[in-house]
Amino acid sequence: MSVSEYRRQPVWPYALMWSAVGLAVLVACGTWVFGVYSMSDPATSFLVGMRIDGSRVSVKAPTCPTDRVGTAEVYDSDSEKLLWRARVPRTEEGRRGSFTLWSADDFLKPGAQKQPGKLPRYLDVSVTYAGGDDGTGDVFDLRKVRAAHLTAGQYWTTGGPRTAAQIDAQFSCRTGEPAQQSD
Repeated sequence: MSVSEYRRQPVWPYALMWSAVGLAVLVACGTWVFGVYSMSDPATSFLVGMRIDGSRVSVKAPTCPTDRVGTAEVYDSDSEKLLWRARVPRTEEGRRGSFTLWSADDFLKPGAQKQPGKLPRYLDVSVTYAGGDDGTGDVFDLRKVRAAHLTAGQYWTTGGPRTAAQIDAQFSCRTGEPAQQSD
């Protein structure tokens, strides 16, 4: 075979092969981007409220009438150190997501930790619902919570002041599906 005969081989099989490889890479990248986006979809995060009255730190987690809080945890957001954990709220209000952190009287299985004399700047609050692994939580900048001008019954959220009813309204309790947030 001479050199000129090699030049006459068709190019389209190679072009087709590289097109298929390119398409496979594009599909893989698209699937990865979709997965990252769907896992970080902000519509699936729910606002949790906090208020500070003197040394009392209260929290409101969203619940439906059939939901019950099982566990509450508080972490120093900067160091990730567990500051407090309690299980099984005693009161109906606590079981419905409204409770005071570091209050041994509010839980059947209170945490042994005492409220720090000086709270860290950021508190990470996590609530797990009874009977499952579902839960919610948020990180609070305590300077913003203290500076908020809250009326009786309001909590500070990352979306601004909200009442307990507004925090609960994030769930569409008839279907169990999350409601669309209106922010």
